[in-house]
This record gives sequence, structure tokens and C-alpha cells, in this order.
Amino acid sequence: MTEDHPSLSRERLASIAARLDRPLVLVGLMGVGKSTVGRRLAAQLDRKFVDADEAIENAAQRSISEIFEQFGEAYFRDGERRVIARLIEEHDGVIATGGGAFVNDETRALILDKAIAVWIDCAIDTLVERTGRRNTRPLLKSGDPREILTRLYEDRRGFYSQAPIHVMSDAGPHDATATKILEALEEWL
Repeated sequence: MTEDHPSLSRERLASIAARLDRPLVLVGLMGVGKSTVGRRLAAQLDRKFVDADEAIENAAQRSISEIFEQFGEAYFRDGERRVIARLIEEHDGVIATGGGAFVNDETRALILDKAIAVWIDCAIDTLVERTGRRNTRPLLKSGDPREILTRLYEDRRGFYSQAPIHVMSDAGPHDATATKILEALEEWL
């Protein structure tokens, strides 16, 4: 952990975990660290972690890129909503969603009703650097990543802001973001 964000004591973590009565669902743009941070959060809370995108790929037996290419975004979003609903019912841990999941009205309403939504926010420069590490982002294949991410941020910010917990993910270690979420969650509960 960094000095600015030391890890929480076992007692504090146990207290937060004991007060959680529904899953944490991480929302935000691609590249903010939902999966990496989610795994760390789940481990610290002694809960299970599930990545909704991986669950979708397992259910469809296709990559998300293939689903987008073969069936389109509307088809993908419908399947995503159904998978997230199932995950919320089956899990009391941490669920990482795809960047567009919380934009869907039905999915957002479901998450806000049955889970605790956490918006992980991040500077565009950091997102461009992080998403440039892999070429698996269907929405970034059709133009300049900075322009696309900036547009997506502007389009989605109003949806993400409906999450009751909002934390910034810096360019530093994801552990610092996990600690910020735990501190915000402790205060919110």
C-alpha cells in the first residue's frame, strides 16, 4: 500500500464485510480498473469476485469482440443485463461490469435496487494509457482512443454519477483505489 492509502485493519475490514448485505457492483469506463480492483476488494472482504464480461463470454462461448461483431451492441447489452441479474442473485461479493452496463436503464435500475454500485472514475490520460495495453476493446477499434474515451465519458458520466459511491482511480497502484472504495463504503454503510 502507498503511504497515502494504508491498508485497513482486519477489524475494520471484518466490520465492513459484516455490514454488507448485497453485492458490490463496480461501474465505470473501460480501463478504470474494475476487474483488478474488484479482485483486491473481494480478497480483502473475504468475498467472491466475478467479472461480468468473463461470465458473458462463458455463457455465449464467444469473446465480447465476437459478440459485438456478429450480433451488434444491442444484442450484447441484452445478454449483459441478463447475466448481471443472475450474478447479483447468485453472489454476495464483488462484481465488475463492462463499461456500458450501467448505461442500460434496466441494468442500472437492477444494480441500484439489488446491489451497491461503486463508480470508479479516472482521468482520460490514464484511461488512454491503460486501454492501450491490449487490443481487446471493441469500442476503441473505430477511431482515436482519446476522442472515443472522452466522448464515452461525457455520454456516460450522468449515468455513472447515480452510483451512491464514487472514487477516483489514480495512475498509481490499484490497491490505493481498493482502499479508497473500502473507506467510502465504510462511511456509506
